[in-house]
Amino acid sequence: MVSTHIWTVAEAKAKLSEVVDRAESDGPQTITRRGRTAVVVVCAEEWERKTKRTGNLAEFFAASPLRGSKLKVRRVKGGLRKVDL
Repeated sequence: MVSTHIWTVAEAKAKLSEVVDRAESDGPQTITRRGRTAVVVVCAEEWERKTKRTGNLAEFFAASPLRGSKLKVRRVKGGLRKVDL
């Protein structure tokens, strides 16, 4: 079952163990602050799945659906840009 539950910061603080348990069993748990979504608690497995990198940059471009589409990208020629740091 995948569902989300909305908790206030005060509720989540008082029931952190339950928030974690429900994130693992029921899905993402939303925590609000002053009526607005502040954070979403997800189980570690879901986090790893969503943030896992697959391949490198060359593989990313090689697998692009635009590869072979004859898309023309015009190079902007010019001098160096001034960058304030």
